[in-house]
Amino acid sequence: MFELVDELVERAREQAQVVIVDVHAEATSEKVALSQWLDGKVTAVVGTHTHVQTSDARVQRGGTAAITDVGMTGPHDSVIGVKSDLAIHRMRTGMPVRFETAEGGVRIEGALVECDASGRATAIEPVRVPFP
Repeated sequence: MFELVDELVERAREQAQVVIVDVHAEATSEKVALSQWLDGKVTAVVGTHTHVQTSDARVQRGGTAAITDVGMTGPHDSVIGVKSDLAIHRMRTGMPVRFETAEGGVRIEGALVECDASGRATAIEPVRVPFP
């Protein structure tokens, strides 16, 4: 993964000063390791996949903003967006069930990254906005 991302980052930097890498991985250790590997090479490394916004937003020494998981946009009165009773039934029985999107507690989550003209991050702030 690291060799491939190096090549992709080089190609992206040829076209843009601001480069954001989305790491869709389960393990937080993978996301942290990649953000440290890319420190100073990209503007930001943001993790996704677990749907739970983490409280570790930071700007690293080399000027790369990082957060392990930016969170989920959708209904939070749920099991990662699915009606809770359906998700729980599948987990308890191991039987397949058609998932349906939950309703309630909808919010937008993400992160706001500020950077200078060179693409070096100067700040990162997690964002959580309730949706009416």
